[in-house]
Amino acid sequence: MKTIVTVLGLASMIALAACDSKQENTVENAYENQADALDNQAANMESLADNLSGSAENAAENAADVLENKADATRNAGEAAAEAVEKNEKK
Repeated sequence: MKTIVTVLGLASMIALAACDSKQENTVENAYENQADALDNQAANMESLADNLSGSAENAAENAADVLENKADATRNAGEAAAEAVEKNEKK
């Protein structure tokens, strides 16, 4: 399921990239790369949680959730930064 969401996200980014400026794309890509790194860390933490039990498993799952939330926040910040660049370019 996560792969499907990732593929759909990338496809939509490519479609949107066609109408964005180079600077806007650069800003958004930097944030997206950071978010991808956080998602990878979350996936690794979830894999680790699969090998644990009890409170250790819960702690690892909670840490993975925190990383996923940070990834989402980073993506949102990237979109906001890209929109700010776009607004500045239109002035």
